[in-house]
Amino acid sequence: MGSEANVPHIFFFPFMAHGHMIPTVDMAKLFASRGLKTTIVTTPLNESFISKPIQRTKNLGLEINIKILKFPTVEAGLPEGCENLDFITSQNMDMEIVNKFLKAIALLQEPLEKLLSACRPDCLVADMFFPWATEASSKFRIPRLVFHGTSFFSLCATISVVLHEPHKKVASDSEPFIVPNLPGDIKLSGQQLPGFMREDGSYVAKFMEASIKSELTSFGVLANSFYELEPTYADHYKNVLGRRAWHIGPVSLCNRDMEDKARRGKEASIDEHECLKWLNSKKPNSVVYLCFGTIANFTASQLKEIAMALESSGQEFIWVVRKNKNPEEDNQDWLPEGFEERIEGKGLIIRGWAPQVMILDHEALGGFVTHCGWNSTLEGIAAGVPMVTWPVGAEQFYNEKLVTEVLKIGVSVGVQHWTVYGDSIKRECIEKAIIRIMEGAEAEEMRSKTKKLGKMAREAVEDGGSSFCDFNALIHELTFNYH
Repeated sequence: MGSEANVPHIFFFPFMAHGHMIPTVDMAKLFASRGLKTTIVTTPLNESFISKPIQRTKNLGLEINIKILKFPTVEAGLPEGCENLDFITSQNMDMEIVNKFLKAIALLQEPLEKLLSACRPDCLVADMFFPWATEASSKFRIPRLVFHGTSFFSLCATISVVLHEPHKKVASDSEPFIVPNLPGDIKLSGQQLPGFMREDGSYVAKFMEASIKSELTSFGVLANSFYELEPTYADHYKNVLGRRAWHIGPVSLCNRDMEDKARRGKEASIDEHECLKWLNSKKPNSVVYLCFGTIANFTASQLKEIAMALESSGQEFIWVVRKNKNPEEDNQDWLPEGFEERIEGKGLIIRGWAPQVMILDHEALGGFVTHCGWNSTLEGIAAGVPMVTWPVGAEQFYNEKLVTEVLKIGVSVGVQHWTVYGDSIKRECIEKAIIRIMEGAEAEEMRSKTKKLGKMAREAVEDGGSSFCDFNALIHELTFNYH
């Protein structure tokens, strides 16, 4: 191939959202650790989120760089500084801004093509949210790999629902249906499907359709998963649905030392040493960790229900609460009176960003209340921690089914509606679900299963493991078979 000394040069182009950028940085580090030259393409304001972990990797002697594309905020009619989905979700997910953001993404095609023309990488790993990247890279005979950042299970479920539209063949949005042509007789309802699937003709719906089509004409798909976790669905995706795919995960396991785990993603809102000191004072499997990602935007009343459930459950906990960026709403009304005084020493509230992998990997962790974003789900599995599932958006209801019905390593809190503002769940349901994963025989059985999966995850990325071998096969194909 055309790189210096026959070392392939891989470009990575993540979608501008933390849940997409974090695993992409991990992937770039993974490729660099195998001796490949890697470059991450991003925008000016997003560079600050990835520059520190990239510099730490470069300090180890690995070749990993950053290229910057100007983000077309003005051209798309976006407010200044709106270069990341986090900006939009902090403004209560205004759909007009979402549409403008997606239009700005489309305007990146021409500058990306200029960059590809100038640098001539040997492969482009571009996020699913850049459907035009397949066309852009093909102009220069550069293979494009799609990065979805989700499970094989949810990829299969998405394709089945898009192709067969089972939600249109039932009487109402609340009536369950079996997802057709998907192993396992998985039941969902229309109100649990991503919004774009119920909005024919919308800009987002057309965008997602283009994304699904572009993977068919791409070189293939990179999956942040491992074969032993979901073999039926990995096989179904490749053999029945006819997709070329390589599983190389869990990519989070490339972060081996404490600093890499603690500094992954944004700057943590708590000192990692303080956090570790607190965890070190707890017994094994005694702490429940609650975190709902960067998109969910719970109401004050829902946060209060969670607080009361935590207190009445009697469990020790770490609770990550997203900072509301509207100063008028940034008050303590979401906490019951005297709550923080009563839980002192027993509970730790982190307002903002938490060093999640570091926390999950600690022996004190016994359970994880999660929104079922795939990064969080896979990090929980890799750490061997059973889950309470609380999906809010994206493909999270699919991931919930994988956790609760296929793997049987978690229990649902009872959410029925796809909404980034969070379904209204009462404290009794939250408390019951937390106790189920923390106490008793059922909890022990789930913990045992999850720890076995965690061991399989670590073995998958080691020399000779399933992800290690699939990764080698991909590199071989890119290096010797493409040109």
